Amino acid sequence: MYDPKSLKAEEFISHEEILSTLEYAEENKTNVELIDSILEKAKLRKGLSHREASVLLACEIPGKIQELYALAEQIKKDFYGNRIVMFAPLYLSNYCVNGCVYCPYHLKNKHIARKKLTQEDVVREVTALQDMGHKRLAIEAGEDPVNNPIEYILECINTIYSIKHRNGAIRRVNVNIAATTVENYRKLKEAGIGTYILFQETYHKESYESLHPTGPKHNYAYHTEAMDRAMEGGIDDVGLGVLFGLELYKYEFAGLLMHAEHLEAVHGVGPHTISVPRIKHADDIDPNVFDNGISDDIFAKICACIRVSVPYTGMIISTRESKEVREKVLRLGVSQVSGASRTSVGGYSEPEPEEENSEQFDVSDKRTLDEVVRWLMELGYIPSFCTACYREGRTGDRFMSLCKSGQIQNCCHPNALMTLKEYLIDYASPETRKIGEALIEREMENIPKEKVKQIASENLKKIEAGSRDFRF
Repeated sequence: MYDPKSLKAEEFISHEEILSTLEYAEENKTNVELIDSILEKAKLRKGLSHREASVLLACEIPGKIQELYALAEQIKKDFYGNRIVMFAPLYLSNYCVNGCVYCPYHLKNKHIARKKLTQEDVVREVTALQDMGHKRLAIEAGEDPVNNPIEYILECINTIYSIKHRNGAIRRVNVNIAATTVENYRKLKEAGIGTYILFQETYHKESYESLHPTGPKHNYAYHTEAMDRAMEGGIDDVGLGVLFGLELYKYEFAGLLMHAEHLEAVHGVGPHTISVPRIKHADDIDPNVFDNGISDDIFAKICACIRVSVPYTGMIISTRESKEVREKVLRLGVSQVSGASRTSVGGYSEPEPEEENSEQFDVSDKRTLDEVVRWLMELGYIPSFCTACYREGRTGDRFMSLCKSGQIQNCCHPNALMTLKEYLIDYASPETRKIGEALIEREMENIPKEKVKQIASENLKKIEAGSRDFRF
């Protein structure tokens, strides 16, 4: 039985409800009256149910799809303005005991180089990331209780926060590690993490179990219920995601929204972020083996549907995707992007030798952070290195209430400009700095409150003079 308030995975992600939803969507994909009513509801910026959103995803009427895209673009502007948050992943270890058939870290892969960063390695990698200009990291590690116990993860987090190099500092560490216990989530919370991220991979239980034949990740319920344990452990910002290409995309989309609805129903706080990775080539993994791949057009449509359905969530797209694809979905709802990413264990302080390949997946967008920042600004976006909400305690339901009301922009817009100013002075190439300074000058005029504008202007001058880390 479907029950979004249940704490049992098979009840808040009901297979029967998803099948019924997909049937309903298929039956109504040309029902213009219904589609129009769903789009009108979406315009209220309160979100859509998984069933309503699935109708929009199934719709193939060109004019209605364009309406959807225009609405997604407007909702993105309403909630996030033209800011794009920047981050980078840091892989700590690729030791893993699981048998996931889509990931080269699987236990049976004997030719991939197995690596684990020492604390000295972490210092070198984080220093290199700081020298690029990054302020926000997402740390990643395979599941291995011997090589990657929670104590190792906590030690790495502590090391990362301790590194201060020139004007560099990592101000927020998000964590993407395997499902764990309430006790361990409490430890992560105490370590000062930002968002806890865990991709479901697939919400189709039968497919999930066949894709994870061995290892602790095989347990579908334990994995799917992880966010509830994280919330119980005090982590109030969590990030969802599926790996598109493993199962039929319409099924995954419905399951993803049902998970978001569940978090809202039980905890009063939906997902802080939703990621939309697609399966990519990696070492011994051929994405063509999986026959559920999606086109760039469908991928864009999924992004737009997520944006209108979960308007408050941050949407993340990584360097798995090409520059062209990233540019298309930025307009449709994406609010966070990675830059200059390495998916190997290490590789920031010095390139990884080819014979020691430890990448989790091939990177499509190989540009430097400076190139990505300049590209975003040329498109009219503000690259933001802001971490103020996390450090000011604006997390969980406090963040959501501010975001849903639109008040968060009174903080976010000037904070983005001030952190961009830091980047331009400390790390940018002359060309990028020139473009950025002009952007900041224009965007200062868009700060609605005169008092906030005045303080931001004073802080920008202080940053120019050498001070750092101002925030509203």
